[in-house]
Amino acid sequence: MISRRAVSQAESVRAQRTWWDSAADDYLAEHGDFLGDARFVWGPEGLTEAEVRLLGEVAGRRVLEVGSGAAQCSRWLLTAGADPVALDVSATMLRRGRERGIAAGLPVPMVQADAAALPFGSRSFDLACSAYGGVPFVADSAAVMREVARVLRPGGRWVFSVTHPLRWVFPDDPGEAGLVARHPYFDRTPYVEQGPDGAATYVEHHRTIGDRVREIAVAGLRLVDVLEPEWPAENTRTWGAWSPLRGRLVPGTAVFVCVKE
Repeated sequence: MISRRAVSQAESVRAQRTWWDSAADDYLAEHGDFLGDARFVWGPEGLTEAEVRLLGEVAGRRVLEVGSGAAQCSRWLLTAGADPVALDVSATMLRRGRERGIAAGLPVPMVQADAAALPFGSRSFDLACSAYGGVPFVADSAAVMREVARVLRPGGRWVFSVTHPLRWVFPDDPGEAGLVARHPYFDRTPYVEQGPDGAATYVEHHRTIGDRVREIAVAGLRLVDVLEPEWPAENTRTWGAWSPLRGRLVPGTAVFVCVKE
């Protein structure tokens, strides 16, 4: 059952952990080839960190990946000379990441935790990143910004990608029906999938562009860039509601680049 209703931070964490634990194998079977074993992809458009270098120089830097899933991005960072740590709420995703890392000869440290309560000391990392990771799945995303700012060293970068806020107004349909705006952009009520007992089994939280900018600023971070990747002609893949049809008309991803002063 799908609904729109308020969801607490605790309920959201439970839902995400349960959903990603149960869906991990199917998700990786469907999207694993696109994501790669050691590839850093910012979103369904296929924009990679190898192309754009939004994190800057990563060699020799300690990097926290927030909402790592199976840690493909962390393994890419390892190949680029970084010292990554992969953090996710899902034990199953982390387990799959560990298995894939060992198989590829690229094991990275992994930590199971809530993105809004990072289990690290202040100024522990040089860089932090999240490619469609924890940010849209956390009820209190402002807390994620504060926590990342806390664990970053001065001058460190925090780069994260999320579903583009404009996409929230359109139905989850990759075809023509998905091009008609149907939901208010300013409605922050979460999208919720729930079981027969009414408990949330999957939650996604919407914030406007302005919300994101304020969260970043209040956390003590400086926003230096926002990327809205265009859909490349060579990408013929459909991923949920992302598709070449919609991607040519409506931005599907927003990437925020921030610096801790």
